[in-house]
Amino acid sequence: MKITLKDGSVREYDKSMSVFEIASDISEGLARVAMAGEVNGEVVDLRTVLSDDCELSILTFQDEGGKETFRHTSSHILAQAVKRLYPETKLAIGPAIADGFYYDLDRETPFTTEDLEKIEKEMKKIVKEALPIESFTLPREEAIALMQEKEEPYKVELIEDLPEDSIISFYKQGEFTDLCAGPHLMNTKAVKAFKLTSLAGAYWRGNEKNKMLTRIYGTSFTKKADLDEYLTMMEEAKKRDHRKLGKELGLFMLREEGPGFPFFLPKGMALKNALLEYWREIHTKNGYVEISTPIMLSRHLWETSGHWDHYKENMYTTVIDDQDFAVKPMNCPGGILVYESEPRSYRDLPLRMGELGIVHRHEKSGQMHGLMRVRCFTQDDAHIFMTPEQVKDEIKGVALLIDEVYKLFGFKYHVELSTRPEDSMGSDEDWNLATEALREALDALGMDYVVNEGDGAFYGPKIDFHLEDSIGRTWQCGTIQLDFQLPLRFNLEYTGADGEKHRPIMIHRVAFGSIERFIGILIEHFAGAFPTWLAPVQVKVLPISDKHLEYGEKVFEALKEAGIRAEIDTRAEKIGYKIREAQMQKIPYMLVVGAKEEEESLVSVRSRFAGDEGQKALEDFLCDIKKEISGRVRREIETKE
Repeated sequence: MKITLKDGSVREYDKSMSVFEIASDISEGLARVAMAGEVNGEVVDLRTVLSDDCELSILTFQDEGGKETFRHTSSHILAQAVKRLYPETKLAIGPAIADGFYYDLDRETPFTTEDLEKIEKEMKKIVKEALPIESFTLPREEAIALMQEKEEPYKVELIEDLPEDSIISFYKQGEFTDLCAGPHLMNTKAVKAFKLTSLAGAYWRGNEKNKMLTRIYGTSFTKKADLDEYLTMMEEAKKRDHRKLGKELGLFMLREEGPGFPFFLPKGMALKNALLEYWREIHTKNGYVEISTPIMLSRHLWETSGHWDHYKENMYTTVIDDQDFAVKPMNCPGGILVYESEPRSYRDLPLRMGELGIVHRHEKSGQMHGLMRVRCFTQDDAHIFMTPEQVKDEIKGVALLIDEVYKLFGFKYHVELSTRPEDSMGSDEDWNLATEALREALDALGMDYVVNEGDGAFYGPKIDFHLEDSIGRTWQCGTIQLDFQLPLRFNLEYTGADGEKHRPIMIHRVAFGSIERFIGILIEHFAGAFPTWLAPVQVKVLPISDKHLEYGEKVFEALKEAGIRAEIDTRAEKIGYKIREAQMQKIPYMLVVGAKEEEESLVSVRSRFAGDEGQKALEDFLCDIKKEISGRVRREIETKE
């Protein structure tokens, strides 16, 4: 058999070989760090025996498939430790996730953080035991009998949901056996650096009608240094939690009276409005027109768009004058009605319509999280209607706009191109045109990207932008989606240069995504210390004593007149106390005013960036800060030599 490796080289073998044996044949060093294999695009065990020609990649922890295999094995070690310590516990599911793994467990006595320490200790014993991990299969009925014998009702339920002729896969390590499709490591000894991080409630199968289970989260790495680095990042993330900082800085609140419906407070609105002002500025510069569409529209529209059939469980509906209506979960159908409102010619295209549209989606209560997952949010949508010839240039324009936005905030990002899924609509010709247009646009811009085969939307391929924040976490925000389906469903047309009717192609795109979620990301990215242009309060005036209030008020009025967001602290407190409070509020500039400043029309400037910046003429300070704000300059904290 011929084995084509990742680098294009080919190895030939005259007998069947396991993935692990091939890895060993390539290099003993590679075999030591191998986690799994990828055969013709499918992640498999190192135990998997190959008999036919194929393409093979050996996956290490640096590969997503390898990392997932390592962490999936970690979840089994967690479950084994729990069963040793608390044998009455029933096992549900335990997958690998983005930053680690979890296991859902059913135990009458709830787990506590003290239990996590005991479980970790037992996990370390299992790792030291270096238990070989073996896989085996059983027919469905025998698999059910095995799980019934082990008194694992959740496993029985999972097997019973499978077809009667299914062959069921299990993995065994020592005395522990679990229902699992794999893949897994060869031995428990590799999982040396791990930490159980938290406990949470989770409904069985995510259904609120089912029993609430306990979910134990953890993470694992091949090296202790990497684990320590991750845990340090998580500690930093706790300090930056946007819910904590949002409350401390008076930005937003969430109330029981409106679960999932955030309230923006005055300072939060100042921040939000600064963001929206920037959005309008860059969209005007890039040739967009702004529209606003109704928040509630009739059932007929949502049936035409397909949302009523495919998204209704996430929509809020009502009846008006005996007709069904829905609060919009998306802005695109309203944008289409605007396109339809008058005849369109090829001369009108591309038509770029931006909308800061408020949308509502019913999220389950357990899934909501501060501003990151809400039921009501403002989406910075834009819909571009164009001819086939314009697709490439429009994609380039959107990609450059998103690049400009992310660079302003100091975000790095990576790009993914997702292609046609199995469950898709439209002709091969349309899909090939769309996918190649996206690919060519990215290539023309020199943007690095990875291809996610089969991960596009059902109506077209897409480009996703994953930004990286200041502590290394990634967030998927910007997206560009090509859509042939909605123009077809709504029978959209334009008159071409040939005088004939043609169907436009449509782009759906967002740069920020949800404005609320983007604000949450910004709070955590900057740890609440926003650039001056974005800060809710840009300057705080601090009179040294009551004698200097009059001059302080004069400075305050001059700031307001110049369009600076300012406050004045008129309390009869010591100046040191006032400075510390302003620092806690992460205000970019403090202007201390006393007798000397009043005499010479000066201000003593203290900044978040450089500390004491000395005295300046008020006019000079106003000139400097206005330049910083209008240029949206991002000053860094200066380090003292």
